[in-house]
Formats: sequence, structure tokens, C-alpha cells
Amino acid sequence: MEAKYCKESRVIRTSRIFPNDVNNHNTLFGGRLMSDVDQVASISAARHSRRECVTASTDSVDFLHPVRTTDSVCFESYVTWTGTSSMEVFVKIIAEDLKSGERKMAATALLTFVALDEHKRPTRVPEVIPETAEEKKLHETAPERARMRKERKQKSKELAAFLTINHLWDRDGSL
Repeated sequence: MEAKYCKESRVIRTSRIFPNDVNNHNTLFGGRLMSDVDQVASISAARHSRRECVTASTDSVDFLHPVRTTDSVCFESYVTWTGTSSMEVFVKIIAEDLKSGERKMAATALLTFVALDEHKRPTRVPEVIPETAEEKKLHETAPERARMRKERKQKSKELAAFLTINHLWDRDGSL
């Protein structure tokens, strides 16, 4: 399987912020941003693997600067690192004031996707080749993030085993 460059999976999407996209602070609703992040990241994963992909985890979303209704918001995503069937996708979110032209890094996000074969089972993906300084930095630091993801997933499984899935009304009466 031939390796691919990060740029081959790059997705860029720019949109305006409208009143129905904002919260009570008149800034972009975080849930809306997260939905858009997942959409562009999923396209990057599919471009890299040329397979159906599922989101395995949203590893981080860091909100750095509010996005206002006077801004456009640009999402840029690409695959930064791969495992056997998994792909780490980086998304940067840039807000641009449409009147002044001032641009700010509004948020960054890292997600993990898994490529699926025709039977919906994980399947191999090509390695990734970084070229720019940004791509190289993300690629070099990815193994440590992968280790932390595995550790966090194990802790999540342990917590899930402890949690109840019974209905509230099926419990013994203590809340």
C-alpha cells in the first residue's frame, strides 16, 4: 500500500456565521463547531483511505477565540498520522473578521477515524507523509497522542463497566 501526502487528504471549508449558529453570548455555538469539525475531518479520513470511515474518538477540541456573527469561519483538516486501520486527523479553525480582515485561530481539534472494509471491519490504511513544518510537527508528536488515546480509552472502558444502564425507576430507590 503506497503512502500518501498529508495534502492529499486536505479539506478546506469556509462559511459565514448566522444568527441561528450562535449561543446566548452571540458567539458560534460550540456544538455547531464540533459538528462541522467532525464533518470536515471525516472527509479527510475518507480521502486518505478511500474507504468508509467511522469516528473512533474526538481526542480534543480546544476553543481558543470566540467566533462572532461578523466573522467567517474556515475549517482546514488533514490526516497527520496513521496506525494500522486508524487515522489521526487535525482540524484548525480560523475566524476572520469580514470587515477588518483580522484572522485568529479560533480552535484546534484532533480526531481519530477507523477505515472499514466492505464487511464493516477495520482495514489497513496507507501511511502518511508530512511535508510542511506544521505537518511534520503533528506527525512527530502523534505517537505520544496515540499512547494517551489508548490509555484514556482503557480508563473509559473501566468506568463504563462500573456505570449502570438501568432505568432510574428500576433502581433500589436511592438516588
